[in-house]
Amino acid sequence: MSAPIPIAPWRRAWLYAVVASTLAFLVLPTFIVVPLSFSDSQFLEFPPRRWSLRWYENYFGTPEWMAATRVSLTAALLTTLVATPLGTAAAYCINLVQPRLSKLLQMFLLLPMVVPVILIGIGIFYVYIQLGLVNTMLGVVLSHALLALPFVVVTVLAGLQTFDMRQEQVARSLGAPRPSAFLRVTLPQIRASVISAALFSFIISLDEVVIGLFIAGGSRTVLTRKMFLGLRDSIDPTIAAISTLFIAVALIVLLCAAVLRKE
Repeated sequence: MSAPIPIAPWRRAWLYAVVASTLAFLVLPTFIVVPLSFSDSQFLEFPPRRWSLRWYENYFGTPEWMAATRVSLTAALLTTLVATPLGTAAAYCINLVQPRLSKLLQMFLLLPMVVPVILIGIGIFYVYIQLGLVNTMLGVVLSHALLALPFVVVTVLAGLQTFDMRQEQVARSLGAPRPSAFLRVTLPQIRASVISAALFSFIISLDEVVIGLFIAGGSRTVLTRKMFLGLRDSIDPTIAAISTLFIAVALIVLLCAAVLRKE
């Protein structure tokens, strides 16, 4: 069998150009927000004429913004605590069952990734009205966990598919119950995937805005809802400062996930 003919790097220049252009199209508009957040102007303007930290000071010094931030962080943390164990258990089940049933379970659990979020929000809103969960922390956490669950399943399932399940079977053959075998043998070896899934759950909850517009009002107003309403009512440059912080958090989470993947 003949060896493949190497392709000169210059022949792939067009491919590199397409990839670079695509990345620039997706990323550059996001990072335009960063200089906007350091503007001294009362309005959003690019490039800024003068630089200032006034909008960061306004964000950290305004009780309404801080209250919404506390609600969002609390909801994100609770969502992580709910979605990560449930998604891990679902991924474990999918990894064990027969292939046909596994595909059906995956299709069912991944529906929130396929169905438009606006339709999910409308459905949740009408269900929550009947249950009295609108504008409650429990309602926010459950709805955010619904959206985060597919990402947890996909991430943990990827880790399980690289794990040799015979190790757990050996532990069970020696008398360990299934839960104990999972916690002592399987979980330590897929912990990177589980931690990555937890980080994704946190950031998905923190960034969610559509569900918040339907069910997260009053004292349970999440930060993204308040930002959206702020853009609708008036162009407040404080939103650019908050968006910059969101970008920083997302980059940190992605960096942590990448580091965990290499371990």
